Amino acid sequence: MTVASTVRPPLVVLVEDDVDFAAMAQRYLERDGFRVVTAGDAAAGQRVVEEQRPDLVILDLGLPDGSGLELLTGLRAAGRVPVIILSGRADEPDRVVGLELGADDYVAKPCSLRELASRVRAVLRRAAGAVPSRGPTFAFDGLEVDTEAMEARAGCSPLDLTPLEFALLRFLAERPRRTYSRAQLLEAVWGSAEGWQSASTVSEHVYRLRRKLEAAGVRGPRLTTVRNVGYRFDP
Repeated sequence: MTVASTVRPPLVVLVEDDVDFAAMAQRYLERDGFRVVTAGDAAAGQRVVEEQRPDLVILDLGLPDGSGLELLTGLRAAGRVPVIILSGRADEPDRVVGLELGADDYVAKPCSLRELASRVRAVLRRAAGAVPSRGPTFAFDGLEVDTEAMEARAGCSPLDLTPLEFALLRFLAERPRRTYSRAQLLEAVWGSAEGWQSASTVSEHVYRLRRKLEAAGVRGPRLTTVRNVGYRFDP
């Protein structure tokens, strides 16, 4: 007797006002095994997210009824649904602001649909704790990285890290004093490569992690820049 699987494919909400691109992306992602619901503006996107409770949101920045960054702010206030920003705005300020607001990845158009699907899979793996979800707690001077709870703490206070920020901190903290290039970190943490994604996103995430550690009063362990090479975690 054959038993039907009850596992449902991940649900992706695509908020995109370019009707042709949205239709192509929806067809491609559905062929790739995802369920996809589209919305053409920020208000519709907000409604769909509230009604459907998706596993991931792909969000354009330039929407006809407002900025996608405003919608991202609302999504972050409401919960931890992973968000990939998809936009023709390739300028660094937009990318940095999006990541500062908690986006999990940023894809600049034009992009290949194969690349977009790969980014969706990588972000979903990180959100689900694809980097093993159980393991030890790494304790340093003023900082704990709890790989079972998927949480970093300064003293007794949890740090407000995105899943990607935690994955980066965890990867480096598990391998103290080992230096990794930005290309190596893209592959290990992002599941990406320089041909798909700018290595500058690694530098941006390191910068934001440093700011959050400093704001929490962590003065011992630090993320060290190794000039012309990459980064390492120094306990």
